[in-house]
Amino acid sequence: MVLKPPHAERLSLAGPAGTLQTLVETPVTDHGEPLTVPAFAVVCHPHSLFGGTLDNKVVYTVARACEQRGAPAVRFNFRGVGASGGSYDEGRGESDDALAIIAFGRRRWPQAPLWLAGFSFGGAVALRIAALARPERLVLVAPGITRLERADFDGARAAQPTCLWLIVQGDADDVVPAPAVLAWAAAREPAAGVPAPEVRVLPQAGHFFHGRINELREAVLAFLP
Repeated sequence: MVLKPPHAERLSLAGPAGTLQTLVETPVTDHGEPLTVPAFAVVCHPHSLFGGTLDNKVVYTVARACEQRGAPAVRFNFRGVGASGGSYDEGRGESDDALAIIAFGRRRWPQAPLWLAGFSFGGAVALRIAALARPERLVLVAPGITRLERADFDGARAAQPTCLWLIVQGDADDVVPAPAVLAWAAAREPAAGVPAPEVRVLPQAGHFFHGRINELREAVLAFLP
């Protein structure tokens, strides 16, 4: 089935610290018809204090991969970013923001499972909330595992994901070092009935996947049902 560019809605949703600037993209057929929704995706952006926004190209690429599988994708700005209210909160408030967006998605698509994703800092947030959010699939791109070890982030005590999950990592990443991510992933114990994370390493890819964005998209597409 041929898909047109998704239908885009720009919304201001109520969040814990103010409104959250949100972009909802819904796939449609080449005749403009909506698709049966297999899931809805929420994609979390990288660090708010270092230029991370919902328009980040990695976040965009992951969202587009979800849309290519027929899932509406929701991107949003964390508190204090763009038109979102509030201010940066070391990952704690940002976790609450993501949960608010997921709650919106569940109201809008009540029968659809969640695909949760995040890049860098957004990956740490996605992992931190996975036990509460209960996604069907979890996609972490160059996840900021160093954030998970910070006491103020409180992510080290996050429960192990109980869904299928994917980690995509570049081996030339100078922001989130690949050896640290791979060692962290190898130490994850599989949950009951759920395998350890699937790990895809892209050789010579840096943190922002410059020149490798299509390979990133293909890795995500291969993981999604």
